[in-house]
Amino acid sequence: MRVCSLGDTPRLMPEESTTPDLVEVVRRLFEASNRRDFDAVMRFYAPDGVWEATGIGQSFDGEAAIRGLYEDWVGGYEKHEIVLDEGKDLGNGVVFADLTQGGRLAGSTGDVRSREGWIFRFVDGKIVWVTGRATLAAAERLAEERG
Repeated sequence: MRVCSLGDTPRLMPEESTTPDLVEVVRRLFEASNRRDFDAVMRFYAPDGVWEATGIGQSFDGEAAIRGLYEDWVGGYEKHEIVLDEGKDLGNGVVFADLTQGGRLAGSTGDVRSREGWIFRFVDGKIVWVTGRATLAAAERLAEERG
C-alpha cells in the first residue's frame, strides 16, 4: 500500500500491479504487426525468443530470425490483419490466443482468412516461445508442466 494525500487527509491506496496483463501484451503485439511496425513487434520478444512454425516445420530462433519471419510473412500481403478473438492467461507465463488472421495476398484479388490457436510462453513479461496451430488443451498442459 502507498499513502496518497488529498488535501490534508492522507489515505492508503492499493499498489499498482507490476505484473503485465499477458493477454493485453499479445493484443498489443498483434496491433504492432498489423501496423507493420516490426521494431515494436520485436520489443515484445526476449532476445533469445523462439517462434516454432509447426505448419512449415521450421523454428525461428533469436531476434533476427523472428523479425525476418514477420517481415516475410506480413510482407507477402497487400493487406494483413491478426485479430485476437479470445485470449486466456493460463498461469505460469502461458497464454493461449484464439485468433483470426487474414488479408489479401500481394497480387491477388481475393481475401484469405484462417482461425487459429497460438500458444505464447512468457518470462519476465517477454515472449520466449510461441507456436501456432495449437490447441487450448496443449496450452493447458504446458501451463501445468510449468507450474
